[in-house]
Amino acid sequence: MPLTATTVVVPIDFSAESPRAIAAALEIVARPDGLHLVHVMPPLETMSPGFLVGDITEESRTRKVTEALTKLATETGATAAILVALIGTPGLEISDYSRRQQADLIVIPSHGYHGVKRLFLGSVAERVIRHAACNVLVVRRSDAE
Repeated sequence: MPLTATTVVVPIDFSAESPRAIAAALEIVARPDGLHLVHVMPPLETMSPGFLVGDITEESRTRKVTEALTKLATETGATAAILVALIGTPGLEISDYSRRQQADLIVIPSHGYHGVKRLFLGSVAERVIRHAACNVLVVRRSDAE
């Protein structure tokens, strides 16, 4: 029996693995408009150069991210997807957004960090798995052994 879901959230970090996660989600979601592509931006720091100069705003960042999401959705055949740009801590924002949307599934790419790199960078996928109210499918890296 194939897996299907009504609402599927795909966190997008614009890495090479993002299109693979979208492809996996498109195979699972019952209708293309049930797909949500979500990118989470960290908050602007008040001491950031762009903030101090005044040429970077939350609105300009959101606009750029939405443009990039639109391009990615077009390239991957997900043109009916709902595109969302959020601000905050990625793992928590993804989990909270999925809960608000009553998502059936989150499809997230794995970057496969390990050792010291994982210790310092943390893992968005791990945080999503811990905090999500729905099932999470982690798409294995394309170059994983």
